[in-house]
Amino acid sequence: MTSSNDNHIVYAPVTLDFVTVCVEFCTFLEKMEVTSRTEWANNMLRILPLLYVKATLLPSVEVIIDGKAEVFVTEQDYKLIENHVASVIGEEDVYLDVFVVDMKYSDRPISSFVSEDIADIYQDIRNFVSVYQHGLEEAMIYALKDVKENFRLYWGQKLVNVLRPLHALVYKPLDDINLDHAVGEEDSPWV
Repeated sequence: MTSSNDNHIVYAPVTLDFVTVCVEFCTFLEKMEVTSRTEWANNMLRILPLLYVKATLLPSVEVIIDGKAEVFVTEQDYKLIENHVASVIGEEDVYLDVFVVDMKYSDRPISSFVSEDIADIYQDIRNFVSVYQHGLEEAMIYALKDVKENFRLYWGQKLVNVLRPLHALVYKPLDDINLDHAVGEEDSPWV
């Protein structure tokens, strides 16, 4: 059961903006179009920050009786997304994560995987979108509460963490980029 004034929250403009970005995120991952690693990372670098900003703007949700939103993403769905992301970004999948709780107990760097983090984010976002697709307001309120809480506790940090390796993938230092001009040509665009 929810308080009666919460029903409008599921259709508030900030909520619908978040839903729109969530749908775009899920659609991009589910299409599984074969793109270059850089093109894929560029798309993620456009969607993920927007997803983060829209999540921070979500309204507070209070429910009278505690409940959980329905779960739609299966382990098979999760693995499909994780494996596809891993295959697209290849050896760039592994990155060092400094925001892991175990890091304070370790004298070695802790590795994380872009594919796993993206799949974790996808799981929460896809569950949220699936509830919205069914259109039951009470379930939508619980889904909104869950996605906002999970953002705060879990996938928001994963999203921020994964931006760093994706940024590095797209914006490598110049000496890592294969330049198309002959040796001795002027490097500066200013003539």
